[in-house]
Amino acid sequence: MSETPVHSARPDPANPDPANPDPANPVPAEPVQALIVVDMQSAFVTGDGAVPEAALVLDRTTDLITRARAAGALVIQLQNDGEPGAVDEPGTPGWEIHLPADADRGEKVLRKTVDDGFEETGLADLLAQAGVRDLAFCGVQSEMCVMATARTALELDFRVILPHDAHATYDIPAAEGISDLVPAAMVSRVAEWALGDEVEIVARARDVEFTKP
Repeated sequence: MSETPVHSARPDPANPDPANPDPANPVPAEPVQALIVVDMQSAFVTGDGAVPEAALVLDRTTDLITRARAAGALVIQLQNDGEPGAVDEPGTPGWEIHLPADADRGEKVLRKTVDDGFEETGLADLLAQAGVRDLAFCGVQSEMCVMATARTALELDFRVILPHDAHATYDIPAAEGISDLVPAAMVSRVAEWALGDEVEIVARARDVEFTKP
């Protein structure tokens, strides 16, 4: 694991971020060797069924992918195989990866059937073979596949950076006797918090830097 200061999801109330006393000018995170793009499929980022912040997340993800490629970092996309009739059912337009992998660079698309992108996908082996220990994540949905995959990465002792403006999800509908509608932005923030102290949360995708494995 890195020895550099961690931008924790759980700040000290007495000193919100001692490594970064000026939030307007954040301390750059140490470069990462791989970008994991989670479920950026057409059903979730285009049309009426898109997450509320789809345009923003597409813009940030495009920037991350472009800069990762330029630096020679590994770019891996996860693609969810939904159940029959689901918006991401394999073979349907909604299932397609919206930002295509670059086959000429040998970029991989790993298909999965559960939230955790490490489960039965070969992701851990692929990262190990490339000598990668430092990861950045982006994509959808924050509290589901993004969080589940990032959590497993932390459990496997990878260093994990999650840029706040590069993942998104849906509103949670109101439920009588339980809660009013929970805005998507709040759900995404809670997902970050739930990952605990080891994850590095950075405010902006543009502050994530990349390097070769």
